Amino acid sequence: MIRSFTLADMPGTIPVFPLPGALLLPRARLPLNIFEPRYLAMLDDTLKSTHRLIGMVQPVVVPEGKSDGRLHQIGCAGRVVSFQETEDGRYMITLQGISRFRFRGEKDGFTPYIRADVDWDSFVRDLGKSEIDDAFDRPKFLDVLARYFETAQLSSDWGSLREADEELLVNSLSMLCPFDPEEKQALLEAPSLRNRRETLVTLMEFALAGGEDGAVQ
Repeated sequence: MIRSFTLADMPGTIPVFPLPGALLLPRARLPLNIFEPRYLAMLDDTLKSTHRLIGMVQPVVVPEGKSDGRLHQIGCAGRVVSFQETEDGRYMITLQGISRFRFRGEKDGFTPYIRADVDWDSFVRDLGKSEIDDAFDRPKFLDVLARYFETAQLSSDWGSLREADEELLVNSLSMLCPFDPEEKQALLEAPSLRNRRETLVTLMEFALAGGEDGAVQ
């Protein structure tokens, strides 16, 4: 059983893992392959903590397509819920999304990885039950998704997509679809499930339109 968290349980400082294009959302799961020495050290330290939380945060992408070292102010923390060490020294882990956070700044210290002061107050709803999207039109959504998958040459288990609840469906697709990092950030920062679903549909329609003139079909 996955541990539940309240706002009082959430630590003021967590390790953060800057990873372009990697999106974690509350109540979703993200598999990670850890191999850099500093992040191996981060995981060792995280497993010794009571909360086992790691913050996923994206570097800011500048116009040249590279990072200038800045991090986005909104990330999402996940709890390590599975762990396996490979024969070559890598760690295969899974994070269960717990809550988004606001990045307040780096913590001074001697760890090889970033420790950040974070604020959870804006995202208390993340710690509650699954969100409901009352305006969700599954047939219309799946029609856009099917056309997008065909264009992007992606495959999926359509039976599972038809049966999945709307939060799992929208969040899983937000994490898995090959959008660019800034588009992933927009999905992360969506204030509600409905807003995220609307953003997701807009991004898929933009891709279908070819993205040439910024119009959405």
